[in-house]
Amino acid sequence: MACTATLACVAAPGDVSAQRLVVVNKSASTISVVDPVGRTELATVPTGFAPHEVAVSRDGQFAYVSDYGTGPQPGNTVTVIDLESATVVGTIDLGTHTRPHGITVAADGSVWVTTEGSQHVLQLDPVRRAIVRAIRTGQQGTHMVAIAEAARRVFTANIGSGTATAIDAVEGTVIAQLETGAGAEGIDVSPDGSTVYVTNRSAGTLSAVDVATARVVRSLEVGAFPIRVKVRPDGREALVSNAQGNEVAAVDLSRWEVVRRLAVGAVPVGILITPDNRTAFVANTSDDKISVIDLVEWRLDGEIVAGDEPDGMAWVGG
Repeated sequence: MACTATLACVAAPGDVSAQRLVVVNKSASTISVVDPVGRTELATVPTGFAPHEVAVSRDGQFAYVSDYGTGPQPGNTVTVIDLESATVVGTIDLGTHTRPHGITVAADGSVWVTTEGSQHVLQLDPVRRAIVRAIRTGQQGTHMVAIAEAARRVFTANIGSGTATAIDAVEGTVIAQLETGAGAEGIDVSPDGSTVYVTNRSAGTLSAVDVATARVVRSLEVGAFPIRVKVRPDGREALVSNAQGNEVAAVDLSRWEVVRRLAVGAVPVGILITPDNRTAFVANTSDDKISVIDLVEWRLDGEIVAGDEPDGMAWVGG
């Protein structure tokens, strides 16, 4: 598939040349579509005001962006972007559910998004661009969301309450409120779906939650202000961005200890790991750059110039 400087490309299976990195630029109210090989920006697309996170449809055609807003101007929309044409094709109005933040796409194609303002997680129909269900967490700062598909459970990390909420995705009911640690923010699920990991930024810890029992099973000190966590595709390690330490920590999940650290840019937040488990991208919000990490050799492999205050990222292609 040919690409131009103004249009993004949807990657066909196995088409490495069409792999794309989608980056949210919070202060610019845009997303950037980046060629991860050439490390160049192919397109910039406007979003709603002050977006924070992005997820991509399973076929790679659409990006869904949570338009969080700011204190005096809270957002209540999800912007829908066609990645082939790099244009906005719709907006999902969330009504009274303000400050949408964490966002992910389920196996059935539905979009799940947290709304801090209303303390909910919403299931959206991206075709009808409508809310299917609104599930109240009742927790302060319901921030990020992850889905354990096999167990049919949704988990949110709630900053203000220092908890993770476990939700039955079929019934749409809360199963448990789990105390993980102060400032619970980042969240991810192990590839086998058995464990959810939560970073607790104020506590400086990473917690492991057993999906089957919905219980916190262990915690580990990982660094200064751990804000995101991503589990590597092989399930052996998790990467944690320590925002106040300007570093990424690698946690051996079997040994349950930090085994490596790597200095990156200023205030690292978002992390993305490529499906081949060879590269990680880290969004440094204070220097407007994306650090590229060679995971095989565990070293910095350059950087990508991003927009104003990069944060959430998503991947298109195999």
